[in-house]
Amino acid sequence: MALLTVQLGGTLQSYAGGTKTFQVEAGNIREMLTRLGQQVPALKAVLDRGVAVAVDGQIIREAWFHPLTAENEIFLLPKLAGG
Repeated sequence: MALLTVQLGGTLQSYAGGTKTFQVEAGNIREMLTRLGQQVPALKAVLDRGVAVAVDGQIIREAWFHPLTAENEIFLLPKLAGG
């Protein structure tokens, strides 16, 4: 497991009281989302509904066990509805 720096984008910051950056210990995307929801309970419902996860500038789609390291740049963004 690594100590990750996770940045919230868009409206996600409002669920976290305006805080943009969090430190979370995790080894993959699923662990990171679970632990962030535990750390910031107001975010949990939004994280459970789904967010877009960008790692090093690339959106990672449906890869819950994608490994993460402390060197990764991680952004969480509101999931976009599309048609």
